[in-house]
Amino acid sequence: MSPTDPTALPASTPQLLSKSELPALNNQALEVDLTQISATLLARGWMLATAESCTGGMIAAACTDLAGSSQWFERGFVTYSNEAKTELLGVPATLIAAHGAVSEPVARAMAQGAVAHSRAQVAVAVTGIAGPTGGSADKPVGTVWFGWSVNGTVTTATRRFDGDRAAVRQQTLHWACERLNALLQSAP
Repeated sequence: MSPTDPTALPASTPQLLSKSELPALNNQALEVDLTQISATLLARGWMLATAESCTGGMIAAACTDLAGSSQWFERGFVTYSNEAKTELLGVPATLIAAHGAVSEPVARAMAQGAVAHSRAQVAVAVTGIAGPTGGSADKPVGTVWFGWSVNGTVTTATRRFDGDRAAVRQQTLHWACERLNALLQSAP
């Protein structure tokens, strides 16, 4: 984009810097979602925290790939193990034992824990089975639970993604950001 290009983003608009470092970032829809997320968070004076299991920090990496993200991204928790979910986010071990790490109650608790253990008002949490192993009849490979906390309101959803491990993780990243953007746009 050149400065005279009428479709160019204003200089103050955050832009992705290093798409080559994380191939999942090389996606126009993700870039649009992240740009809108950042603008909404800045306009409301809110901060974002992430709580990630199956994506291993990909959502935080995508957010912090935007220049100026320190103004709206507060912190990221990579809680891959059940113990990390309990120790860092306060997810009760009994909740994990009763429902499994890949479940609605755990995704909800992760989102709530990310807000409770940070200075953020908004959180996104993901917990899933990226594969190629670890799936079951009830929770096949590609099953992901999501949790979003937006200024005290928690929303959860589940999706089942197809493809290999990389594809499941990339789809999880994209859908987590797409839904976060939609939730922020509709938040009171």
